[in-house]
Amino acid sequence: MVHMRIMDTESCDEQLQNDAPFLCSDQRMDAELVDRLVLQLNRVYPQILSDKEACKFRSLSVPTKVQLHQLLKHLREKGEESCLEFYGALHIHAEDIYRDLPTRIRQREMADSNWTNSLAASQKSYVLNDKGPAFFLSCFSFVAGLAILYYYGEVKTLKSSGAFLQCSAVGISKNVFIFYADDRHQK
Repeated sequence: MVHMRIMDTESCDEQLQNDAPFLCSDQRMDAELVDRLVLQLNRVYPQILSDKEACKFRSLSVPTKVQLHQLLKHLREKGEESCLEFYGALHIHAEDIYRDLPTRIRQREMADSNWTNSLAASQKSYVLNDKGPAFFLSCFSFVAGLAILYYYGEVKTLKSSGAFLQCSAVGISKNVFIFYADDRHQK
C-alpha cells in the first residue's frame, strides 16, 4: 500500500475530511485527474467504487468540484480502507498534490521534529570520546603496529612478549576495546 500514516491519533477518514477543503479548492484537481482517480478506484477496487458509482462521479454535466466533494464524502462514508485507497491513488496520479496536503505537511513537520529530537538524544548517548579522530587513529596505528611486529617480527625478544600481546587492552575514554591475538606461532 502506498499510503502510510504517521499520526495514529487521526483516522484516515478524519484526515480526508481535513484535506477535503484543500482538495476541492486546488486548481490542480481538474476533471481529468478526478476521472483518473475514479477509474483507479473503480478498476482496482470495485468493492470501494462500483461501476454505477463510478459513472455517477464521472458525469460531465456536474462541475468537477461538486463531483470531487461528493466523491470524498462517499469515500468517508465507506470507511477507512476506502480513504486509504483514495490517498494511494492520489499519490500515484498526483504526487505533488499528495505532498501538499495539509495533513501530509503536518505529518512531515511532526516526523522532522521527532527525528531531530531523537538525533539530538542519540548524539548525546553515543559520544565515545571527546579527543577526536586523530587520537583514535594514533591508538589504532599503535595497536596495528604492535600486531604487525608480533606476527612478522623475527626478534626473539618480541616473540617472548607473546603473553603480553595475547590479550592487550587499550582504553579509549569510557570504552575499553580488547584485542585478542591467536598465538599459533608459539609452541
